[in-house]
Amino acid sequence: MAITPNTEQFAEYAKSDLAGEVVMLNLLRFARTGASEKESGAAAYSRYGDQVTKMVEAQGGTILWSGRPHHVFIGDPEADQWDAAVLVMYPSREKFIEMVSTPEYNDAHKDRESGLEATVVLACEPAPLFRVLDG
Repeated sequence: MAITPNTEQFAEYAKSDLAGEVVMLNLLRFARTGASEKESGAAAYSRYGDQVTKMVEAQGGTILWSGRPHHVFIGDPEADQWDAAVLVMYPSREKFIEMVSTPEYNDAHKDRESGLEATVVLACEPAPLFRVLDG
């Protein structure tokens, strides 16, 4: 499973017409070890999180919520096991892209890569609750 977006995914997101606030839903499965055998993947990811939280806030964003999933209520109990879920709000798609395009983010991202075994990141836009959305 990929830890970073491929070129097509990044380009598609960059050219999307998503306007206004965006919330990134991050589902995280930590690697058994981080950058070294003496470190857990969770410790490496935590180091990434400490650095990136400051970057998110500098862009006008915020960590809305983070927690540990403890039960797969609907889904595949084996495939859908995640160690953490994090909701991160950015004021715009452009602010997110600006942040992840910096050398500082690239340096911090090394800890994300070594800390994760698997991840899913979904870019979400605000929508009225329980309204069926058209394509």
